[in-house]
Amino acid sequence: MSVRRQVTPRRAVIGAVLIVIAALAAWWLWPSDSAKPVSRSTAGPYLVALRVDSPHTGDNTVDLDVTDQQGNVVAPDRISVEPAMPQMGHALPPSPAAAAVTPGHYRATVNLPMPGQWEIAVKLSGAPGTGSATFSVQAN
Repeated sequence: MSVRRQVTPRRAVIGAVLIVIAALAAWWLWPSDSAKPVSRSTAGPYLVALRVDSPHTGDNTVDLDVTDQQGNVVAPDRISVEPAMPQMGHALPPSPAAAAVTPGHYRATVNLPMPGQWEIAVKLSGAPGTGSATFSVQAN
């Protein structure tokens, strides 16, 4: 014997409200494309975090956070940012040296002339030593 429940107008409204609430919660919690993805890597005595907001063809702003291995802010004497697209055989000259924005936070502009997978090499030198880290970036 099966028991069938009749769908009343009240139950239909409650079900619709629950579906709307679930959809709004999913939309609100879904990761946003506007968030800057962060990649981290060790570069000799340094730890480097790189962020590029929505990589695209043309000029892109690259934000770098540089610390030592213990997480303390450091100020390398020189930071260069060098884009390359190895699968296409493209290597571009280094971008102008990254400029300090705040202690440990640097910014550079990198030109990516075509869409695709780019590798951005960050090279650092200073009193603690030298280091290099390579980050992959997908430009649209």
